Amino acid sequence: MDRGQTLKTRLCIIGSGPAAHTAAIYAARAELSPILFEGWMANGIAPGGQLTTTTDVENFPGFHAGILGVELMDRCREQSLRFGTQIFTETVTSVDFSVKPFRVFTDSKTVLADSVIVATGAVAKRLNFPGAGEGSGGFWNRGISACAVCDGAAPIFRNKALAVIGGGDSAMEEANFLTKFGSRVYIIHRRDQFRASKIMQSRALMNAKISVVWNSVVLEAYGEEGKDVLGGVKLKNVVTGEVFDMKVSGLFFAIGHEPATKFLGGQLKLDSDGYVLTTAGTTRTSVRGVFAAGDVQDKKYRQAVTAAGTGCMAALDAEHYLQEIGTAEDESD
Repeated sequence: MDRGQTLKTRLCIIGSGPAAHTAAIYAARAELSPILFEGWMANGIAPGGQLTTTTDVENFPGFHAGILGVELMDRCREQSLRFGTQIFTETVTSVDFSVKPFRVFTDSKTVLADSVIVATGAVAKRLNFPGAGEGSGGFWNRGISACAVCDGAAPIFRNKALAVIGGGDSAMEEANFLTKFGSRVYIIHRRDQFRASKIMQSRALMNAKISVVWNSVVLEAYGEEGKDVLGGVKLKNVVTGEVFDMKVSGLFFAIGHEPATKFLGGQLKLDSDGYVLTTAGTTRTSVRGVFAAGDVQDKKYRQAVTAAGTGCMAALDAEHYLQEIGTAEDESD
């Protein structure tokens, strides 16, 4: 297959979210002249990552009045460019970490890189039912979300009935978090028992503001009368077949995330859920010279600010690695 143009760089960054751009800013200021592939609708998301699917971001430091997710990522991109990052709006399709320099492939380019930072993120899994989407007739970002920590404190959810879909630890954690803001929180689960750890189940079940709707699935979401926001959901009991309404102003998917690691082709060690494994306290992966930052290696926090922090770490780790191999090459000459 003809890969077209071949480029060489000391550092190639794969990704377009806070982790990728923070890494690019640090690397560019260190005069590493990084190349960054931001992707084109990679994993169904526009360049900029998951923040492009949100509206107001109110928990990123420095923006006391909040900032739109798209605007925040546009500013990060501009800052990366300002310091000399070369950005390509192309999706990385495969890599070869078995050779040095490493190979990074898109449909039209091959990049030979002395080091690589993988910052491709993880996509929140969403359910597909009438009213769950974006645009006309849908309530995504208008009552439906996949991140309670990100969106739960928004005014539209305060002192309102809210619902969480899921049965794992994340669902329990998000339901408990939402009780700080909602008047009542329902956990909707399709089975008659949770898969969450016992301690997380206990915390949720003992919370007086949480109720569980067992053996049920959402059939559709509908709007609040006279307003363009979520008003409730229609549910079906999978055991009895009963269909019933539930008035809620917020619906949160807590059914897991899918890390964007398939393009790696098994060349980095992953955990059982597909997240890149890194050495504790670093961003080093199982391949020396390859680093991972952001949600692609973080299944716990999954926040923009933590992603940015690991992006900084990855850039510094990569810079130190490049210094090491540069010293080794100098000594061998």
